Amino acid sequence: MASVPAAASGGISCVPYARAVTGMQVTGNGGDWWGNAAGRYDRGQRPEAGAVMAFRANSGMTRGHVAVVRQVLNPREVLIDHANWGGPGIRRGSVMQNVTVVDVSARNDWSAVKVQSGYSKEAFGRTYPTYGFIYNRPDDAGTAGTAYASQQQRRAVRYEQVADAPDSASPRGYALQGLAPMTAAQAVSYQPRPR
Repeated sequence: MASVPAAASGGISCVPYARAVTGMQVTGNGGDWWGNAAGRYDRGQRPEAGAVMAFRANSGMTRGHVAVVRQVLNPREVLIDHANWGGPGIRRGSVMQNVTVVDVSARNDWSAVKVQSGYSKEAFGRTYPTYGFIYNRPDDAGTAGTAYASQQQRRAVRYEQVADAPDSASPRGYALQGLAPMTAAQAVSYQPRPR
């Protein structure tokens, strides 16, 4: 039931960041989100802006990971925002925004991905297993058509506003430092607020 703690060197981990940006109330470490979201949030294999990408726990990432989809570029490529993911020149506990993730699964089901390494749009790390996407949608099955489309559009607008100005939804005790308009991947960091 406990989320991944904030990085020891200061900053924030993936779970409280994803909660702050999406407003989703899922418990557990990143690797627990898929199962813990069942019955509460829709889940699936197609990316949507504002959805949470749930990474499976594995030997290199024992607690799993969660990231928030910023934009769908094409059926096999998205941009994400996430926290506490290392890389060349990236301090643990930082928030990386505008990061490219590529679906490398054989069935194009987003069960295996490669994540941009550091700031380079050409460098990708190893392959990571994922569950899929947890959607930040209303549970009302009767919602359909234009009403549902407009809710999705409002949610996407809210996500962009919070992603670009997360201090308004920051986890208690943290303030975002170094945020600027994004055209490429960048790191920003959460710092503990003075008490």
